[in-house]
Amino acid sequence: MPTSPARSFFAAVGFLALVAHPCLSQAAETDAPAIEQVPSFRHDVMAVLSKAGCNMGTCHGNAHGKGGFKLSLRGQHPELDFDTLTRQAGSRRVSLVRPDSSLLLQKPVMAVPHGGGRRFGVDSEEFRILRDWIAAKLPIDSDDVPKLVSLSVEPGLATLYEPETSVQIRAKAGFSDGTSRDVTNLAVYESSATFASVSDSGIATTDRAGLTTVTVRYLNQQAAVRLEFVPERPDFVSSAPQPANFVDELVLRQLERLKINPSSMCDDTVFLRRAYLDLTGLLPTALKAQQFAESMDADKRTRLIDELLDSPEFVDMQALRWADLLLVEEKTLDPKGVEVFHGWIRESIEKRKPLNVFAGEILSARGSTYKVPPTNFYRALRDPESRGESAAQVFLGIRLQCARCHNHPFDHWTQADYYGWSNFFARIDYKVIENKRQDKNDKHEFKGEQIVLIKADGDVKNPTTGQAAGLRFPGDETNTAGSSDAPTNEANNVRLDRLQRLALWMSAADNDRFAATQANRIWFQIMGQGIVDPVDDFRSTNPPVNPELLHALTTEFVKQGFDVRNLMRTIMNSRVYQLSSVGNETNSGDEILFSRCVPRRLTAEQMLDAIGQTLGVSIRFGGQKSGIKAVQLAGVRNGGHRYAPPEIGDRFLALFGKPGRLLTCDCERTNGTTLAQTFEMVSGELIDELLRSGQGRIAKAMEQDEPAAKLVADLYWSGLTRSPSTEELSVAVKYVESSSNRRRAIEDIAWAVLNSNEFLFRQ
Repeated sequence: MPTSPARSFFAAVGFLALVAHPCLSQAAETDAPAIEQVPSFRHDVMAVLSKAGCNMGTCHGNAHGKGGFKLSLRGQHPELDFDTLTRQAGSRRVSLVRPDSSLLLQKPVMAVPHGGGRRFGVDSEEFRILRDWIAAKLPIDSDDVPKLVSLSVEPGLATLYEPETSVQIRAKAGFSDGTSRDVTNLAVYESSATFASVSDSGIATTDRAGLTTVTVRYLNQQAAVRLEFVPERPDFVSSAPQPANFVDELVLRQLERLKINPSSMCDDTVFLRRAYLDLTGLLPTALKAQQFAESMDADKRTRLIDELLDSPEFVDMQALRWADLLLVEEKTLDPKGVEVFHGWIRESIEKRKPLNVFAGEILSARGSTYKVPPTNFYRALRDPESRGESAAQVFLGIRLQCARCHNHPFDHWTQADYYGWSNFFARIDYKVIENKRQDKNDKHEFKGEQIVLIKADGDVKNPTTGQAAGLRFPGDETNTAGSSDAPTNEANNVRLDRLQRLALWMSAADNDRFAATQANRIWFQIMGQGIVDPVDDFRSTNPPVNPELLHALTTEFVKQGFDVRNLMRTIMNSRVYQLSSVGNETNSGDEILFSRCVPRRLTAEQMLDAIGQTLGVSIRFGGQKSGIKAVQLAGVRNGGHRYAPPEIGDRFLALFGKPGRLLTCDCERTNGTTLAQTFEMVSGELIDELLRSGQGRIAKAMEQDEPAAKLVADLYWSGLTRSPSTEELSVAVKYVESSSNRRRAIEDIAWAVLNSNEFLFRQ
């Protein structure tokens, strides 16, 4: 296209302005050194732009750019950036006549005003690379230039003991022709902890002890370095218990390396309460607690674990956890859909279905949402993208959402990965048999049977290319998913559709990502903290805190045939699971290394069931029969339910963080404290109603004129799983017997138990 006279005029004016600028004129007169090697645009120039932060979202990588200058976000489209730098704005950003006068050089060194401030100096390697590239007449890499394929870092793990406080990180890039080069000075470094910083040259320094992960990024490749800064502790002597299994060996080995001693073992009543809450969501009965405390059986903890894993209450708890993740809620599934889907989940757990088989049956499901329960997973997810995002997060621990619009900023997933994965779900369709929705204006409400169908054609398009996305398994660098729509299962010569292929891949014994994700999720359910945390955010920049432990658990899980109970049994029989929450001088600040039990507040369901159990009363839930526990609820009826107002129990669950089941993420459950929760526990309608119930523990005690000492002891054993101390019992009995209103005094004692940290927290 010919250049317009106006454009030529303004380009000329811009060029003359650059020449006239005193700083630029001085720079242009400087003798330029000879170019030893012409920089690569893709491997050098783009790396400089990234290291300087030019293509970040807060700068020129913004969707609208900055100051009329727009680069692709984090350099994911170098060919577009080349045109931007060399062709746009009358090519005024680079000067072939006077390379040192180029805006691309003068802006970042602040020779001319720059909103982004000074990014590097004139004597830096970054300046030299850009200057040499411009002086070489802006060469673009040919097609035969080797492609970047990997990034390795050294050290992968560094343990530093005071007074040593710094370590040099080195980065090496690998290319498609088998060559490699040191890119330490061109890589970008980011520490996950504020107490550790990393220089531009890769030197990590800390001002105190702690653990951090340094993300090292070079172009589109990322790697992580784990750094352990250990306090000196010259008199440290290990006091770790004798390991019971491989869990202990791997955790205690890491703790000893970090000069951390684990806490002592918890007592029997603490262990009993902890095990019940973790496996059943309930408290043990007062009788069970007393019997366990009095038992002299050396194997009673192991026997208790086996008993709970075989209990129907364990099935209820596991069904609750999976119902949260699989979006079992009434608006999208309707009441019958909730009932059949929850029933299928519960039956699968009860029959000890291997977890990989469970996942495969969900992913390959099709048919009636009433007759084939797992199809309800797709009923709640109405487009390929949401299906792909949800399946990746639940089953693979991958948060792909960022890659929908651009390459993932913290992992190696690209838009091609995102849409190639979503394309597995592109041919799902629905036949609505009936829809008896009550709100005729709400097109998102469904009430009635639907058929999940698999269409013969249909593809997701990659918006960047405008072409069909193909098929791609996450983490499959060789793209073995390919583009064929119906390969043959050689075992029985059956043609497979996309969902069937996906289910086979997901449930395969050698799918390490699925196995590791689920092993980590099981560990999280038991320990309250993932080895990778959050549990659905596996990425290179969020490495496991103990990789050896995660690998061992994953191996054991696969070896045991993806049996959830067996892996839980292994974890709970370890010394690590049975540690006390009372810290010592070496581990009081630890919350991630499993050197002690970190107390955590009971979940909404656990707390509500514990309140009802302590007071001996049933909680009312909307649309449910009397006596049902919160942990047994199939669906979720929060405060916004439109057609059947929630009862007192439903409102309590919503207030204390029960998820609405709109996201396939554990993060939807909130366990933080609020002022409204405090008011509810102090003077809310639920506590008040239950305390004054005519059918609970207090009412029966009043009818039978029980001694105050017996009632106080019952409240402690039921709510705190222990007997009151001599002082506690004496004070409580004296308070009741001296009160003019005995009933009100007993209610006060019960209220005090329910509001104690010992009741509200799992320790």
